[in-house]
Amino acid sequence: MDLDLGPAEMLVVGASLGTLRWLDEELPAGSVVVVEEPDVIDRRGVDELVGRLSVLARVVPAEYQTGFDADALLAREPELAGARLVMPGLEYAVGAAARLAARLGLPGAGAQAADVFSDKHRMRLLAAGAGLPNPAYALVGGPAEAMEFARRHGGRCVLKPTRRSGSLGVRLVADPAEIPAAWAATAAPEAPPEATDRGLPTQVLAEQVLDGREHSVELLVADGEVIFGNVTDKRVLPGPLPVETGHTVPSALPGATRRDLLDAAGRLCAAAGFRTGVLHSEWIVVDGVPHLVECAARLPGDMITALISIGYEFGFIDAYLRVLRGERPALPARPTGAAAVEFLLAQPGTVTGIEGLRPARRVAGVLEVQLDTAVGAPVAPVTSSGRRSGHVLAWGVDPAEAERAARAAAAEIRVTVA
Repeated sequence: MDLDLGPAEMLVVGASLGTLRWLDEELPAGSVVVVEEPDVIDRRGVDELVGRLSVLARVVPAEYQTGFDADALLAREPELAGARLVMPGLEYAVGAAARLAARLGLPGAGAQAADVFSDKHRMRLLAAGAGLPNPAYALVGGPAEAMEFARRHGGRCVLKPTRRSGSLGVRLVADPAEIPAAWAATAAPEAPPEATDRGLPTQVLAEQVLDGREHSVELLVADGEVIFGNVTDKRVLPGPLPVETGHTVPSALPGATRRDLLDAAGRLCAAAGFRTGVLHSEWIVVDGVPHLVECAARLPGDMITALISIGYEFGFIDAYLRVLRGERPALPARPTGAAAVEFLLAQPGTVTGIEGLRPARRVAGVLEVQLDTAVGAPVAPVTSSGRRSGHVLAWGVDPAEAERAARAAAAEIRVTVA
């Protein structure tokens, strides 16, 4: 990538290790400064990355997840004022990155839109005000309120924290009687590795269960104008923990439904006053109508950026960074192929054996096989996207071929546990 960045000219708020490794391969040495929570730096050894990743100039400690003061940061670290672009590296950094970009006069989401998309209840209120189809929803203060909500909506509901990502704390409840036992996992979800030790305050949102296929829409937005849009087909675990198991780009939906999804995502973007960056929204199509699931004002995870780059033959993250620098890159109008990812889901236990990696890599169309576990490692139940055991990435001439290749390769891999 030829982004022409000088020393310390890119600020990344929140250290995503995967993103930083990608930046290390693509950007000039010393061009990136990471702003990270002091306790997260210590716990995850973020400052040690400076010697291992040539792209990193330094790591700056600053509290941003539960309150952020851009003026105080710049007064303490005046050299940060020379940045040419600011991006959030994590879900929990979206608000701080937007405020820092605005303070420096650089393109960004805008503080108001960042705050809306960092809180699932505020997002619901915005969508309802814009006339976008929502499931029925309500903030609930305890199990009794959640049980009453479920009874009003056919005995089922989804419980989710208002401020978490990666499916953390999300529970699909099939019977109101299950709610007291499920409540704590949503009201006080486990802390992700990137969260500060101060804790991340959250409320609990109860939502009506929507029956239908789930899709996501990825928009690249420059100064309020959508300049690129993609629809992704998603696969999720059945049952109470709807963790994503795979994605395919582009969507195999009929053209009219794809256009409806892109239009709905564009309306959500406009309603929020989102300015510049990426919006990753998730939808369930019910009786042909897209209903909003949730939306994040950041790069999508789960390999979706790689799928878009492969399916459309352009660097999606490269284009995102150029937009954050105020450019308008040339972008493809349609895909030239397709790509799919299938995630590996090992059973809970201790890994005793791994087989099938070589046959998986030999499946036609497979581009990458990554295993995130090893013999002797513990495997926890898959309660969030961070608990999966690896992935297979594949290419195809169309969505069906790409998905077949990814699923066939994943089926070759056997992780046995005791």
